[in-house]
Amino acid sequence: MSFFCLLWVPLFYLLRRSFVGAVSSSSGVWALVFGSIAATVQFFLGAFISPGGFGFNRWLFGFVDLISVLVLIPIFVYSVIFIIKGFTGDFADFSLLWMIPFGGLHAVDWSVLNDPVLLILVPVLWTALAAGISFFINWMATKKRWYTFAVSMPCILGLPVLAAATYWALFSQMTFLGFLFLFLMYVPVILSFIFERHNK
Repeated sequence: MSFFCLLWVPLFYLLRRSFVGAVSSSSGVWALVFGSIAATVQFFLGAFISPGGFGFNRWLFGFVDLISVLVLIPIFVYSVIFIIKGFTGDFADFSLLWMIPFGGLHAVDWSVLNDPVLLILVPVLWTALAAGISFFINWMATKKRWYTFAVSMPCILGLPVLAAATYWALFSQMTFLGFLFLFLMYVPVILSFIFERHNK
């Protein structure tokens, strides 16, 4: 499971690039550098939220310390860099490369717990969130219709909430609900594999 945590994000990045198509990007190195710094800072600072048991604190722990905020930060950083520097590439590429150091660090950190929710589910949710939000951003940018904004904005806001809920449900052994949430997380990923190739 530690190898899965280590390898899943870079393998997903390569898989996505093979489906969507390679994009010339000048931001990849910066994503790895910033991601390494962020992962190191998180490792030394520790968790901001006490996970508690199976209630709201567990969901909030997943949102802040494990999944959603960790992926939203590179998306925000890429937005700023794109505006200032005009880098090429897309949000998913930058976010996935940013998350590679997190996978490597936590593969070691979480290996002592040997918990599949941490070592397998969390990296899977990282990639679903990064690719899903990127899909909706790209859809709005390319179509520029009112309905794309009407659909995309609630999805962009809802996916981070759903990612934490998926972690919470599977941690709480609500298996059916957890896998239902996980399936919903990957619907935008599948759509991106199908449709984004044509926009490259």
